[in-house]
Amino acid sequence: MNNSSTPSPLSPRPLSHLDGAHPRVLSVAQLREHGVGAGRAVAHCVPGGPWQQLLPGVFLLHQGPPTSQERLHGALLYAERRPAGGVARGDVPVQPARPAGTSDSTAMITGLAALTLHGVPSAPSLTSLPHIDVLAPRTRRLRSAGFVRIVRAHALPAAQRVTGLPVAPVARALADAVAGLTDAVVVRRLLTEAVREGHCEPASVVRELSQARLLSRPHVVDAVDSLLAAGRALAEGRLYEMVRTYGLPEPVWNVDLRLPGGPHLGGVDAYWPDHAVAVELDTRAPRHGSAPQDDAEWAECARKREHLERLGVAVVHLTPRKLRDALELQATVVRTALLAAADREPPARVVVLPR
Repeated sequence: MNNSSTPSPLSPRPLSHLDGAHPRVLSVAQLREHGVGAGRAVAHCVPGGPWQQLLPGVFLLHQGPPTSQERLHGALLYAERRPAGGVARGDVPVQPARPAGTSDSTAMITGLAALTLHGVPSAPSLTSLPHIDVLAPRTRRLRSAGFVRIVRAHALPAAQRVTGLPVAPVARALADAVAGLTDAVVVRRLLTEAVREGHCEPASVVRELSQARLLSRPHVVDAVDSLLAAGRALAEGRLYEMVRTYGLPEPVWNVDLRLPGGPHLGGVDAYWPDHAVAVELDTRAPRHGSAPQDDAEWAECARKREHLERLGVAVVHLTPRKLRDALELQATVVRTALLAAADREPPARVVVLPR
């Protein structure tokens, strides 16, 4: 005999399990899994009703303003909806059930909201943002709606998980934020803070700005100059830390090298005269599609390095990313170059001058 109190495996799940710890925002497909059809959901949103329609196909299961987390979840649910050949009652698109931010998500938070979630200090609070930018594939048929602004991409970057939600990497989020900003001070502050706080490297930011075709805007170019200066200062600090933390001999810092009575050989960030070993920080970033002198700068740096090595000076080339991600390994590289000095041919005499 069947026990009528035993629920069927196909019974709708009750909504009562959604307590205050869960964002009380669901898509029409998720509501259907709980036994609530689209028509009933719309009926709950009439004036005086218990719910409200947050976005097309997305419902907030309480009255009053949504929390910041509910807006984020709602934005992702809206961007991930997939119409399937029809529109449900109340102009609610039909979609398969899928929680926002699951592993097969096709959307992620970007722009200023993403920078706030990543912890960039000058990014505005989530409650003050009139729009939440959501990055979605260009192939999706989506339009901006309500507080959600759709940003389209040919290829999505790998999302990072922040507060359990898929969020664009900082460099990409910066580009999407800058695309909608005209205040030069705000743009410069966002870029420099993101680098200074260690969220990303200058080269990755410039690459994203270039791909977004933003480097033709004068206020963005000025901000990039400040960004590169901040990136160099940060990399120099890590270089000092590497020498002192791992017990390397103290070099002379930031010097120019030249032949006695001869031509200028170029500047280096650190130099060990007794070993003829130089460290050069590469804090430049390619600016595709910008002035042709950038290519000339890269070629000149390569010529300088080759000239020094022909004179017997070992040049160790370090990037900010190497110093950030593998400081001890870079110290080992420099120490190896110093120890190998005894096995090399005596170098040409080089004059060391303050830079």
